[in-house]
Amino acid sequence: MPSPSSTPILLEDLTVAYRDHRVLNGLCLTVGPGSITALLGGNGAGKSTTLSALLGFTRAQSGRIAVCGIDPGDDPDAARRHIAFLPENVALYDHLSAVENADYLLALGDGRQGRDAIVDALRAAGLQERAWDQRLGGFSKGMRQKVAIAVALLRAVPVLLLDEPTSGLDPRATADFNALLAAVRDRGTAVLMVTHDLLGAADVADRIAFLEGGRVTHQVQASGPERFDVRALHARFQTGGAALAA
Repeated sequence: MPSPSSTPILLEDLTVAYRDHRVLNGLCLTVGPGSITALLGGNGAGKSTTLSALLGFTRAQSGRIAVCGIDPGDDPDAARRHIAFLPENVALYDHLSAVENADYLLALGDGRQGRDAIVDALRAAGLQERAWDQRLGGFSKGMRQKVAIAVALLRAVPVLLLDEPTSGLDPRATADFNALLAAVRDRGTAVLMVTHDLLGAADVADRIAFLEGGRVTHQVQASGPERFDVRALHARFQTGGAALAA
């Protein structure tokens, strides 16, 4: 069992290689309780591999990785019990309604909740009431994403992993999601969000980390009323170089 003081997400000098290619190369990153970290990087930077390692699907060659004190490489099932994960492409059941999908998926994780809690989450995720009991076969990508967001946020676990969570959402739904994510952070959840959306990350994240060549090369903490210097962040993200170094 993890101790109450265990860091929710801990990566220390993590190396992951596929054959002769190092995808993660000394990655160091921690995410504490009640905080949102956005991990940005170009294609091939190692974002997906980072999530895969935290979920126990990819085993590290060296370094340390822990989810609430548990190494997901040694005991993936135990680590995943502390994680809610929202992938970019969500696998849902077309023949079930939004409520039925949520009920079934929560039951699989031994976290079943009543209809009232489910519809409250669907409403908070921005899904219109008329769609709650409709089969997902006719849903758009954005509507399906809202169902998946509701399921992920209904799980009362200390770690939330997000892979491009606002993909397919319109601006209003994105704003609703950001408000919901802030509420999840406020209840003490550690959130790691992998995204290409720099502006979206700046709106909601407490910290933005840039992943380049399999390691975090720069981190910026939100501060002041403006939170981030978005222009400087954009220059860093575009160049992938030393625009903000020093």
